[in-house]
Amino acid sequence: MGGARAVGWVAAGLVLGAGACYCIYKLMRGQRQGGRGLRLRPSRSAEDLTNGSYDDVLNADQLQKLLYLLESIDDPVITERALVTLGNNAAFSANQVIIRELGGIPIIGSKINNPNHSIKEKALNALNNLSVNVDNQVKIKAYICQVCKDVLSGPLDSAVQLAGLRLLTNMTVTNDHQHMLSKYITDLFHVLLTGNGSTKVQVLKLLVNLSENPAMADGLLGAQVDASFLSLYDGHVAKEILLRVLTLSQNINNCLEKEGCLAIQPTFPKGSLFFLLYGEECAQKMRALAAHRDADVKEKVTVLPKF
Repeated sequence: MGGARAVGWVAAGLVLGAGACYCIYKLMRGQRQGGRGLRLRPSRSAEDLTNGSYDDVLNADQLQKLLYLLESIDDPVITERALVTLGNNAAFSANQVIIRELGGIPIIGSKINNPNHSIKEKALNALNNLSVNVDNQVKIKAYICQVCKDVLSGPLDSAVQLAGLRLLTNMTVTNDHQHMLSKYITDLFHVLLTGNGSTKVQVLKLLVNLSENPAMADGLLGAQVDASFLSLYDGHVAKEILLRVLTLSQNINNCLEKEGCLAIQPTFPKGSLFFLLYGEECAQKMRALAAHRDADVKEKVTVLPKF
């Protein structure tokens, strides 16, 4: 009886040993495959990466697991947590490159179409951090039109709208992709005039970026803009808004001067931004702002054309 029991334990040990060797083999094989750029199998540890306990910057293997998790699951809670973790890690320049090289931008970008507004917002935030890298912008530009549509059709002053505006602002810091926003300029002015203070500031940041590019001057000046736009030049308007509106005027004026357009009368339709900026009502507001109590505002006004 004792001999049989001993034989049984030996057999069980062999089975367990073979199982352990197989697991080690699968793990090593997965790591080697991961080294060739293939995705790792999902694991429980990948989900652990989203629980907020990882304060350190994730390494490439962890980011790869997290991207696989994001791509392969439908759970909205885990999806949102994974996007937050990726977005936080995308704030670091090294990880901006790693996430792109792992094919992470399309995986994250696909989530901006999610009907869950919170997931959409977190995806936009992650893309926003990734867009600081110029090479990443080449891939992120594929989502510009969709982001514009979401910004213009989504709930006014919402977290999704602000996240989209921040992404568009980052994507227009250089002139490379600004032309993709040309057909949305009139609608952006509408959001500017109807949104709250935070929305106004974010739209103005975007418009100021566009106004620095002479190639965008015609599109800006030709945009149909409600006359209430001039109320932004009133002396009581918040400084962060007023200064940006004055910068917008200054940039557009500089573009026209460079092109020699101020020497001749440009042709723009009535109701356009041109008629508002170069009309008598705006001139009166500028004269009033020349006596503004804030030194920064007064300085901005002095560099604009004399009215």
